[in-house]
Amino acid sequence: MLIFAIEILGTIAFAVSGSALAIKKQMDLLGVIVLGLTTAIGGGIIRDVIIGVIPPSSVQDTIYAKVSIATSLLVFLVAYIYRDRPIKYSFKLVYNNLLLVSDSIGLGLFTVVGINAAYHRLNSPGFFLLVLVGVVTGVGGGLVRDIMAGDKPYIFVKHIYASASILGAIVCIYLWDISGQSIAMLAGTSTVFLIRFLAARFKLDLPIIQGHNFKE
Repeated sequence: MLIFAIEILGTIAFAVSGSALAIKKQMDLLGVIVLGLTTAIGGGIIRDVIIGVIPPSSVQDTIYAKVSIATSLLVFLVAYIYRDRPIKYSFKLVYNNLLLVSDSIGLGLFTVVGINAAYHRLNSPGFFLLVLVGVVTGVGGGLVRDIMAGDKPYIFVKHIYASASILGAIVCIYLWDISGQSIAMLAGTSTVFLIRFLAARFKLDLPIIQGHNFKE
């Protein structure tokens, strides 16, 4: 029941993230639904392919798709209602914070859900595989979302995104046998969210090489 609740919460969070980006890109209703759905279940589909769950669980159990579509429709409806109202700075701030929070929650929750799936589907999964599956589950949907939206993948350029998922996965795996599943998943999720929050708050990014020699 706990895992199901976490998956639903993560699904809603990522669907909000994907559908909000689609609205920002001025996509139509179908585009909003597709981007919300892709963000919410894309990572889980990639994870299931890696660990050999065919067809993927999110396709076998349609509750995740239904929740994603319903969430995307709700986001579209709210945006439609407020479409003609002047966009004030405070609204933009709320919108950006909503994206940050929903994306960070979804990233943290899905990272630990991916690890849980690997533990229960595979016999004695290795450390590297657990981290890989957790990170892919966390960032996969967002990666596909950004590609479909025509953006440079967010996970490579902003606010220590994929790195937060990696560290959260490591914390979860380390605590799994020490403190138990529930505490390990909570600690992993909290780690991801805290790193994402601090990175956004203090505008922290991983080092990049800048200079005119590297520009096209």
